[in-house]
Amino acid sequence: MGFIRHVVCAISGGVDSSVAALLLKRRGYSVTGVFMKNWDSLDERGTCTTERDCEDAYRVCQALDIPFHQVSYVKEYWHEVFSYLLKEYEKGRTPNPDILCNKHIKFNYFHKYAINTLGADAIATGHYARTSQEDEEVFQQTHAPPPTTLFRDRFEIRHPVRLYKGADLLKDQTFFLSQISQDALRRTLFPLAGLTKEFVKKIAAEAGFHHVLKKRESMGICFIGERNFDKFILEYLEPKPGNYVSIEDGTIMGKHKGWFTLTLGQRARIGGQRDAWFVVDKDITTGDVEMFPFIYFLRLLNFLVQAPTTNHPALFRDTVRTDRFHWIAVDPPPELVRTQMMECHFRFIHQMPLTPCTVTLNMDGTVWISLYHQIRALTPGQYAVLYKGDECLGSGKIIQLGPSEYTLQQGRARLKKEQRGPEPTS
Repeated sequence: MGFIRHVVCAISGGVDSSVAALLLKRRGYSVTGVFMKNWDSLDERGTCTTERDCEDAYRVCQALDIPFHQVSYVKEYWHEVFSYLLKEYEKGRTPNPDILCNKHIKFNYFHKYAINTLGADAIATGHYARTSQEDEEVFQQTHAPPPTTLFRDRFEIRHPVRLYKGADLLKDQTFFLSQISQDALRRTLFPLAGLTKEFVKKIAAEAGFHHVLKKRESMGICFIGERNFDKFILEYLEPKPGNYVSIEDGTIMGKHKGWFTLTLGQRARIGGQRDAWFVVDKDITTGDVEMFPFIYFLRLLNFLVQAPTTNHPALFRDTVRTDRFHWIAVDPPPELVRTQMMECHFRFIHQMPLTPCTVTLNMDGTVWISLYHQIRALTPGQYAVLYKGDECLGSGKIIQLGPSEYTLQQGRARLKKEQRGPEPTS
């Protein structure tokens, strides 16, 4: 009898992870299910959704006749994900908790717990994604320490594992996996890689997992759930009231409770206003003070700059800079290293259409991304995720925006006026 591989599968109590565990068992692996508790409070209806999800996960493991474990990462989630979120909101940025959760919790603490404590040969999750490895290659991987320098020795022979889109392009979740480490990816199986969501539901129904099929898909903050965001965030951050300001003439349009309750492109709810107004700026670090004299007061008076239409040119930009970019394969693509420039595709929101772009690599590992056309509401704090064909190359946090179309229009108008010279006097 051959050696049976041990796979530890993260089970959330949802349909995807339940079917992932089922498929692993059908492949003949020794499977262990692990439920992660990462948040410790009731939802707005007074219900502890974590306990309900844990019970659902346990019932799946019972049905599959596999061992079940529960592990708590409440402290780790608070320190490495949620506290970071609060700091980013205070800085006027809009973070992505799902990307951070995968990076710090699922593919770090859970990965180490499965390998080191439970003795797993590999971990598995219910993500819709695939890698360049066959299953047997995953089991042959060993721990590889991260590089100690910015880039690896170019003469070192490496065969990094690649991350590719799942077969179901509508459900593809590589966007949320774009910050995970190469070491974790090398020891990970994605049983749903070649399946569509509809087929996964069919498998769940045939297996009798009706209790998980009835559940709605989670659309809220990772592990926290769906909540009234303004009310929730103000439980943790002190209100910092300020003014809504028109970008066109500096008129004060109303008051807000704190810039961290709003993100770029979002409609602002301003009492007494007949027209819809949208947030176009919360931070002056990328603004041209000379072009927008009132923006200087944004910092002093806690203004939020507003525009009167959802497609105002102040919302459109075509350039962003990221912090040090995280490459899934560890090293940047050879083409980018060789020429410092590369053409690929970009998105900063899950499921948004991919946009062609040119990437420029900086000496400090950060990148500039120039888009082939302008995009609405590019947002600091979100992640710029890059793709080359079906491959997800990695991501970097957006830390700087290029000028908006509104700024460029103002600049062109001023230049044209200067070129005409002074108006003749009669």
